[in-house]
Amino acid sequence: MYIGIDAGTSGIKAVLVDEAQAVLAKRTVGLSTRSPHPGWSEQDPADWWGALLDAVDGLRAEQPAAVAAVRGIGLSGQQHGAVLLDAAGQVLRPCILWNDVRSSAECDVFEQRFPDSRSVCGNIAMPGFTAPKLIWVARHEPEIFDAVRHVLLPKAWLRYRLSGEMIEDMSDASGTLWQDVGRRRWSDDALAATGLTRAAMPA
Repeated sequence: MYIGIDAGTSGIKAVLVDEAQAVLAKRTVGLSTRSPHPGWSEQDPADWWGALLDAVDGLRAEQPAAVAAVRGIGLSGQQHGAVLLDAAGQVLRPCILWNDVRSSAECDVFEQRFPDSRSVCGNIAMPGFTAPKLIWVARHEPEIFDAVRHVLLPKAWLRYRLSGEMIEDMSDASGTLWQDVGRRRWSDDALAATGLTRAAMPA
């Protein structure tokens, strides 16, 4: 038995499948998005966790024996969002989502600080990506930026809550503007352009 979890922007979806990939149960728990200013889009990671627990509880209510026999959990989810954690692993502020455009000016700052970013990171800097969001936080919420010790994407944060491990996959890492896509590793220059080091990145 296996559980698949999709952490989407509009909701958390969970599906229970058997070894033949037959769907035994599925649940969706909706999420709300906050926009305190025009162009802003935020969610509280605690809401994702609560929705995940509710979704899995729904699977358990329908298929208790099958859920008890689960051998693994797979995750997919929205990219680019910035979950900022302090030294204790606690969330510092609501997650700035992929569709948040507040960091448009910071995209120019990023490319000015790291002129080779397009060739190294494989993308034009856009506000949907993660790196410009951190420059925005540094400029507008410096007390929060100073407390940042780890930056995770939404799916990686849920994995952290489930397992205690901070791990990112190569695909999602490529959407942060911090990955050297040719060398398939974090770029020290890209991180420096946002005031961070590899110590803040997941494995």
